[in-house]
Amino acid sequence: MIRKTRLYTPGPTPLLPAAQFAMAAADMHHRTPEFRALYQKVLAQLKLFVGTKNDVLLLSSSGTGAMEASVSNLTSPGDRTLVLTAGKFGERWVGLLKAFGCEPEVISAPYGQTFDLAAVKAALQPGVKAVFLQATETSTAVRHDVEAVAKLNKENAPEAVLVVDAITGLGTTHFDVDGWGIDILIGGSQKAVMIPPGLAYLSVSDKAWAAMETSKNPRYYFDLRKERKNAVKGESAYTPAVALVAGLGAALDYIAGQAGGDLEKGRIALIDNAQVNAAATRAGLTALGFTLFAPTAPAAAATAVSVPEGMNSGDVVKALKTQFALVTANGQGEMQGKIFRIAHLGFFDYLDTVALLGAMEHIAKDTLKLPVAYGQAVAAAQKVYGEAVKK
Repeated sequence: MIRKTRLYTPGPTPLLPAAQFAMAAADMHHRTPEFRALYQKVLAQLKLFVGTKNDVLLLSSSGTGAMEASVSNLTSPGDRTLVLTAGKFGERWVGLLKAFGCEPEVISAPYGQTFDLAAVKAALQPGVKAVFLQATETSTAVRHDVEAVAKLNKENAPEAVLVVDAITGLGTTHFDVDGWGIDILIGGSQKAVMIPPGLAYLSVSDKAWAAMETSKNPRYYFDLRKERKNAVKGESAYTPAVALVAGLGAALDYIAGQAGGDLEKGRIALIDNAQVNAAATRAGLTALGFTLFAPTAPAAAATAVSVPEGMNSGDVVKALKTQFALVTANGQGEMQGKIFRIAHLGFFDYLDTVALLGAMEHIAKDTLKLPVAYGQAVAAAQKVYGEAVKK
């Protein structure tokens, strides 16, 4: 039997063919009218994709670069900051803030859960300079209630800037960036926009721009004020990832094309697609007897699954790859061996979900020796999909 590699990891995600072609043809110089026109077009498209009237900037880095830029541009040593963490990426905020001399107060939730909003409210007091959290904690596949946190921030610490890592949240979750008062929202190229790693993008509010004028932390490459100044001219402050920018433009064109050329409607369709596939996957896996790791606050970007007692999730990941060339993700850090993760964001459709669940039926029955029947998971997913398309 031949095997076709299928990528189900929550970043990098499967590449859009049109974006691959655009990247292959992107041999332009970055200080030319041709590239400036492309760059300005992509920045305008990103505003629609993010759903904001605020400035949106592009950085040639991974998403962590935009996370660092948010810290270095908005804070000063000794600042009181608040981090909401429930996984490895929330913990990254803590490390970044400490690296820049801040004093983060941390509200933690156990892995697989989300925050106690009463605790968040109590911590949001005058004097807090900035609040940092994930929209989706990719390491545990939990979705956090950004809208509720934003409301609490407005009511209890309105001077604090709100920074949201939406690297896997964008394209899988509905945001009202301006209405909720999100000051910085971060995305990454290797997620829902279906191109390789190497670009980060972030929306920046007027409130965040004002905060940068009083920040005393050092910044050079990640000075967002430089990027804003150059973006007006259709340029980046430093050498951009030209091919990736071309690929991003093609991906955003594709998303718009899914809704007759309307990028805002295309964004909604992309989110709905992820949410339906996530729900179908959850239904299929629970039908096989697996336990969801984040049952009360599941993300649409990815699904985290606990393995039965005495089993190692690495065995499931290995079996899927060995038998079907299907690549999923093990747990991270202390969750390695305990959960595996399956992505739904970006260039995935319903038939990808069916393929994944068909493979899982073989693994569950033949490798894990669970008492399941072929078709069990797929039927549960089909029911979810059928109900979704009726609406």
